Amino acid sequence: MTTSHTWKFFRAGGFDQVQLDNGADLLALKDLNQKLWVALSCPTRGIEFDGRTLDMIDSDGDGQVRANEVLAAIAWAGALMKSNDALTKGTDKLLLSDINDESEEGKQILASARHILKSLGKADASLITLDDMADIEKFVAGLQFNGDGVVCAKQVSDAILSAAVADIANVSGSVPDMSGDMGINQDISNRFFADSKAYSDWYAQGEADKGVLLLGVESKAAAATLQAVKEKIDDYFTRCQLAAYDERAASPLSRSADDYQQLATLSLSAQTGEIASFPLATIVANKPLSLVAGVNPAWCARIDALRNAVIKPLLGDKQSITAAEWATLCARFDAFDAWQGAKPASKVGELGIERVRSIITTDHQPKIDALIAQDKAVESEIKSIRSVERLVRYQRDLFKLANNFVSFREFYSGKKKAIFQVGTLYLDGRSCELCIKVEDVNAHAAYANSSGVCLAYCNLERNGGAEKMSIAAAFTAGDSDFLMVGRHGIFYDRKGQDWNATIVRISDHPISIRQAFWSPYKKLSKMIGEQMQKLAASKANAVENKMATTVASAPNAVAAAPTPPAAPVKPPFDVGKFAGIFAAIGLAIGAIGGIMATVVGGILSLELWQIPLALIGLMLTISLPSMVLAWFKLKRRNLGPILDACGWAINARVLINIPFGTSLTALPILPSGAHRSLVDPYAEEKSVWPYGLVVAAIIGAVGWAWYAGYFSN
Repeated sequence: MTTSHTWKFFRAGGFDQVQLDNGADLLALKDLNQKLWVALSCPTRGIEFDGRTLDMIDSDGDGQVRANEVLAAIAWAGALMKSNDALTKGTDKLLLSDINDESEEGKQILASARHILKSLGKADASLITLDDMADIEKFVAGLQFNGDGVVCAKQVSDAILSAAVADIANVSGSVPDMSGDMGINQDISNRFFADSKAYSDWYAQGEADKGVLLLGVESKAAAATLQAVKEKIDDYFTRCQLAAYDERAASPLSRSADDYQQLATLSLSAQTGEIASFPLATIVANKPLSLVAGVNPAWCARIDALRNAVIKPLLGDKQSITAAEWATLCARFDAFDAWQGAKPASKVGELGIERVRSIITTDHQPKIDALIAQDKAVESEIKSIRSVERLVRYQRDLFKLANNFVSFREFYSGKKKAIFQVGTLYLDGRSCELCIKVEDVNAHAAYANSSGVCLAYCNLERNGGAEKMSIAAAFTAGDSDFLMVGRHGIFYDRKGQDWNATIVRISDHPISIRQAFWSPYKKLSKMIGEQMQKLAASKANAVENKMATTVASAPNAVAAAPTPPAAPVKPPFDVGKFAGIFAAIGLAIGAIGGIMATVVGGILSLELWQIPLALIGLMLTISLPSMVLAWFKLKRRNLGPILDACGWAINARVLINIPFGTSLTALPILPSGAHRSLVDPYAEEKSVWPYGLVVAAIIGAVGWAWYAGYFSN
């Protein structure tokens, strides 16, 4: 793609990467084809980068920073700075003179920066820093109006209006203000006043109908008192009607003597539940209900309340009430019950009709709406205050992000750690610089295995297990002979904090050419050792089993043969058997000797200067296949799958070749000028006989070669 901007590229990781040197390069990124970007997306967490800055760039809040969001951040910051190169400073000190105040937004940001500095007692300051913005939330929250459209009772100076705001919040709900207090917004205010009007209109309907509020303001309490005993009194009169229908029903409907007999064993009081289940009074045909005597003790208080609150005001001071009078009394509350059924469902009624009317009939609503509007009116000013912080962060972080996103310049330069490198792991005598934070070890390993990098997954803990995380550490130098699950190491994060590290999983791949060279010999040595251990173990087990069998059979042998046994008869010597054994041994020794003689004879037949070359060629013949295979695998090591498994979208084959991989894992090296003693006082004494056997075998092979005529001309 041809553009007016002249780009520079550098070669690293097996591909060309754009070189970003100045602000012009940053602003021109919008014209650079995204196929040339190293990454197109990265997560906002799990990397060594300021999370608040990433959240600001992440405009859709999905936890991922994408290429277009990076471009938008660069374009926004570039338009607000007089000099494009200010974006490459990498400092959180923003000069006020660098802010471009030719646009309206630039003017607001500059004014907000000066306002913040003035509030901090730095009115003459020429720059603003992130330290100045450290308490931006407290600063904004401390303002009477902070732009969130929420009004709290505390911020209203008028005591009467403040009480109204508190009442509205109590019955219609509240939302948090930026200050941390709870308040009301326009929606809550509108809902309250609408509900209050509906409640007031509903209450007015009851007041207009004398049949509804038949006892005035006491009607609700009287209705509740009646409802508390209605079912029990209905039960009493129904029982009396049954007794009038059949006089035999009177006695059992009043409960039997046996029922009372069961109560005799209890400690009784008016609150005893069994008493409350008995009839309200004794059952007699057509008997009125006495209101003053002969009433079930558990119901006396409620009947007395009914007499005083309902019967007296409506029927007069009566000592008893008939079934007909009771039915009439209940019917008089039908209109009240119907009115109550039409009551609005809101909670404003909890304030009481007088309080509701006092709020809606005054100028509270327009005053509250004005306060909310006044708070909302400074929204743009508050956003400008936040934009100051955003601009300071972008000046400090955008250039660094671009060199870890558009290109991996920091990773390949070796001067700084990339943002995905979370620290250094020390384990197995090595330090691993390529350590990446992972959330799910198994899920990450399943995908990252295609990278071809040897990864040791470690669980990290510090502060007694209070803090935990997991990492994938790349081993790119040395060998994997002693890398195994369960091994421990120490991890230092980018802040210098130390963590206990434990390997929980290993993704095994070739680490170095040196490891591949020695691999065949190590495998052979391991195989021989294992076979020798198996042979020794089998011989030891055979001896132990024979001894155990002999000991176990000894008592039986003594009991069965109390007399001394006769002298044992030796079996005849089997010449054929031993001849076969000796023949087999001879063949084996001959074969081994023949091979050694052939090799040694061939080497000795060479000129003296050719012998080292022959030995080197022999070793290469053994090691070269594994070295070539490892070389191809090491050249294909790719960082991309490792980062992709962490949520990145890597757009290139980010190779880790052999030289670069060696720089990512440091092997132990003695300090320059250090003195080293090779004397180990605890070294094991070395036996001479293995060397003697080797020398004897070589002499025998040479002799056999001479005898066979290999040295004859």
